[in-house]
Amino acid sequence: MKTLIIYYSFEGNTEFVADLVAKETQADVLKLEPLNEKKPKGFMKYLWGGKQVFTKAKPPLKPLGKDPMSYELLIIGTPVWANSYTPAIRSFLDKANICGKKIALFCCCQAYQGHTFQDIKRRIPDNEFVSQIVLKDPLVRNKEANTQKVQQWCRDVLEVK
Repeated sequence: MKTLIIYYSFEGNTEFVADLVAKETQADVLKLEPLNEKKPKGFMKYLWGGKQVFTKAKPPLKPLGKDPMSYELLIIGTPVWANSYTPAIRSFLDKANICGKKIALFCCCQAYQGHTFQDIKRRIPDNEFVSQIVLKDPLVRNKEANTQKVQQWCRDVLEVK
């Protein structure tokens, strides 16, 4: 099954998982990169990120370079910001007009995934959602256990045909 991993990563956790998924699935990878992205640090990153989620910001993205509609399975990954997906994912979903695809979702969070998956499913409802996984700080909290969890999840996702 032709597979594309689409993800945005702010601090590296989601990129770590996307790289693991790519290795396990032999999928193509599309990293979403906002133009002129600010990267505040400390407490300010929470205020900045939360504001972007609540205002439903849609930052312009660098050119994608891949057509998601030419893939059968899309694996979408995002950090959790203010209990939802990131503005970069919002921008992508608005532009891509995804429908009729098999979709697997993953998110990385510090504590709770909030309504991240529900929000994505509501945004692109005309798809078959085949699996989802939540990872809590995969680079910090037991990296090896998270790696094994992702590997098993990939095997499960690939069994869906």
